[in-house]
Amino acid sequence: MAGNGDDDSQYRIKEGDYVVLKRGEIFKAVQIQSKKKVIFEKQWFFLDNAVGHLYSTTFEIVTGGILQPQRPKDAESSTNAKEAGTDNRNIVDDGKSQKLTREDIEALKGQGRKGQEIVQQLVENSSTFKDKTEYAQDKYIKKKKKKYENTVTILKPSCRILAMMYHGREPGKICHLRYDTLAQMLTLANIHAGSKVLVFETCAGLVLGSVMERMGGYGSVIQMYPGGGPVRAGVESFGFPAQFHDMLHEFPICHVNALLAGTLDTSAKDPSADSVQSNIAAEEQNQPEAEQQGSPEESMETSGDADGSHDQEKEEKEKRREARAQEKKVKLEEKRKKLAAAAALLEGRNADGLVIASRFHPCPVLMGLLKFLSPSRPFVVYSQYKEPLIECYTKLKEQGGTVSLRLTDTWLRHYQVLPNRTHPLLLMSGGGGYLLSGTTVATADRSKQAGSQQAEEPAPKRLKH
Repeated sequence: MAGNGDDDSQYRIKEGDYVVLKRGEIFKAVQIQSKKKVIFEKQWFFLDNAVGHLYSTTFEIVTGGILQPQRPKDAESSTNAKEAGTDNRNIVDDGKSQKLTREDIEALKGQGRKGQEIVQQLVENSSTFKDKTEYAQDKYIKKKKKKYENTVTILKPSCRILAMMYHGREPGKICHLRYDTLAQMLTLANIHAGSKVLVFETCAGLVLGSVMERMGGYGSVIQMYPGGGPVRAGVESFGFPAQFHDMLHEFPICHVNALLAGTLDTSAKDPSADSVQSNIAAEEQNQPEAEQQGSPEESMETSGDADGSHDQEKEEKEKRREARAQEKKVKLEEKRKKLAAAAALLEGRNADGLVIASRFHPCPVLMGLLKFLSPSRPFVVYSQYKEPLIECYTKLKEQGGTVSLRLTDTWLRHYQVLPNRTHPLLLMSGGGGYLLSGTTVATADRSKQAGSQQAEEPAPKRLKH
């Protein structure tokens, strides 16, 4: 948040920023880079001219892929109908009402005519346009604008916009997580600044980025990841500043049981480091053998100068091997430090919230990660299907330690809101997935000390609690 109202630099597009391109209901996340060609909706253009303008500005694509800010007068419709029919009963869609041919339209494009001018020509050359009702005329103009106007709007990334982008283009990458369901997850998990949140997700980093955005750079987020490393493609699209990444920690889900059992040794050297060094040593031993292979005639032809050049090549190769080994050692050491830092945060078992949204079965993950939450803390689990969440619900009821368990399904429908024609849209999303939410409570294991103190109190006093 800007402290000074006059400083609007955070609302202006800068080079290197991550932005979202919008045309109609289509979105695409890109980075502003100088002289880089961007392809969006079968059109190419450069984003250089967008630098310095405010976010949410609409640009027109002109010849040469150059962006020009759309003028307010151009944005207003200049094709307001003067005459309109009472109904459409006598209009026949036989394909002969439009006098302009495809060649004429292409000629107008070749002359550099703007989309607004082409739409105006289509309206003037339509023999049935005047007979249409006022609503049908507006619908016709809107349809032609969508087809012929070359405009693009540049938006600032947010969790809502990115969720709509992923759900519209690649819903499988985010487990078909809809943006209204994501909003409920952030609310049910009580995500706020200064809290410590555990996140386990396989939604390309969208859920993780949404949690970080809600926390505003304050607190700590621990990403529990499967496999060899965390996936954060969606987090990069948010374009967070550097201080946001300082609050982000990572911990492999495969080490959770060892951490709970107290057998995880984060100070020990990573065994993969020894294997890396042994592989490099094996390469060094195998390389001379390969170089020594050859016919005796070739070895007779080599001269002293050639031997000197071979020695230089060997030295360069050894230096490159040492540099690669050093880089790997540094990376492994950084990975060990990150693991130790995340383990230190988890060992307190005082996390403030848990968010799970993955393609894996949530039951074993939920049962393991719930042990890191403090009592009276919320958790939420998302699944595209209800059967895994029903199993989680049953297990939690049997195990205890949770209250206010709720399994919900969200329903979303868009409405068209226009004068005298407000109605639900014909097409809607079939389902937004299912959510299991609840609150942790202290169990007998956690409250042994508290229980021993209460046992010393007289019985009547205990009854009053």
